[in-house]
Amino acid sequence: MSEQDKQETLLEFPCDYAIKAMGETSEQLDAVVVEIVRRHVEDINEGAVSTKQSSGGKFTSITVTIRATSKPQLDAIYQELSSHELIKYVL
Repeated sequence: MSEQDKQETLLEFPCDYAIKAMGETSEQLDAVVVEIVRRHVEDINEGAVSTKQSSGGKFTSITVTIRATSKPQLDAIYQELSSHELIKYVL
């Protein structure tokens, strides 16, 4: 990691990192989020994906905990998740 990369993030790679995506509840949302993350991460451990519905049931959040290897990797995941039509927010 270059000195400039180190200055752009407070994270020290590799590290465990939770990515949360939210959207309207649908049958496809979970699969879409996991599929996108898998394009950028070799292994998603069993138990690394959790789902929570809003109190009214209209929205669902999916959290995927990954072993992040770099800031560009995280940026690519966030970019792809944010551009998908089913996903409203990414944290």
